[in-house]
Amino acid sequence: MTDNKQVLILEGDGIGPEIVAEARKVLEVVNDRLNLGLQFDEALVGGGAIDATGVPLPAETLEKARNARGILLGAVGGPKWDKLDMAIRPEKGLLGLRSGLELFANLRPAILYPQLAEASSLKPEVVSGLDILIVRELTGGIYFGQPRGIETLDNGERKGFNTYVYTESEIRRIGRVAFEAAQKRNKRLCSVDKANVLEVTVLWREIMEELAKEYPDVELSHMYVDNAAMQLVRAPKQFDVMVTGNMFGDILSDAAAMLTGSIGMLPSASLNESGQGMYEPCHGSAPDIAGQNKANPLATILSAAMMLRYSFAMNDAADLIESAVGDVLDRGLRTADIRTGEADQVVSTSEMGAAVLDALNARLN
Repeated sequence: MTDNKQVLILEGDGIGPEIVAEARKVLEVVNDRLNLGLQFDEALVGGGAIDATGVPLPAETLEKARNARGILLGAVGGPKWDKLDMAIRPEKGLLGLRSGLELFANLRPAILYPQLAEASSLKPEVVSGLDILIVRELTGGIYFGQPRGIETLDNGERKGFNTYVYTESEIRRIGRVAFEAAQKRNKRLCSVDKANVLEVTVLWREIMEELAKEYPDVELSHMYVDNAAMQLVRAPKQFDVMVTGNMFGDILSDAAAMLTGSIGMLPSASLNESGQGMYEPCHGSAPDIAGQNKANPLATILSAAMMLRYSFAMNDAADLIESAVGDVLDRGLRTADIRTGEADQVVSTSEMGAAVLDALNARLN
């Protein structure tokens, strides 16, 4: 367990403040009841930071983030800031945190709670028992590659361009994370690429094959990204751990989210080599329902549990939170996004958070 017990809270934009508030209450309860010693701080990021300081990632926020062991983030962005120059949009604050802290490994579990089998977009028999971990490289690839931009050609036509680039060390680093994760699960790793047309992923595949020799207990397979997308909706339970680059992982993890009933159920962790991490729900800022007490806070609460597990090695506390979420679902409580039938009791953001607190306290008594 680390000596650094600092947690930085970044509410962000849209529904961010609402969902983070519920997750923070959960963290404070386990912190107090289990004497974890966590210390909380707050800072601005995204659109709120732009409004207050003119930039999406103030220097003060980045400094606090560097000093924290775990960062809990809500979401950033919204139509209010969509017309700003690309360099200062809210999403640049998120990218700045990832690159500034070298958070290269994004872990996105896609787990179907049995209580939500009917909420999935696929037939229950296809998704029942689903438990996939998608490992996404987060600080390289086409989102960060140079050169990039929009330029005007001599004939007056505009051209947009981005560069898809990975170094051997970047691939090897994320590959090790994925192989080690597979070792702790069912020992199956599927590497997703587009090696039939993209040279950068030819290198990706070669490095994964080299790494596989160091992990003989893990079965490595390869799949082109278009086929992987198809297989996720055809037979998702064939996958255990998937590893892929930044752009492919962004797309595939959101597709996997809908297999679980709602993207409002998916947490994520973004880690660096020291185990410092940023934790956030996979969904966006949902400005259409912001401030209406409708958002599902469970992905954020489960992200807080991931933070305790991965950055603080507080596995018992993480288990308690995850079990409390299961207890609430057993009671038939649902936010609107995961309602499956008339028997479900639809609750608000704050009501769902309060229900998790009640279930948590019941387990702690």
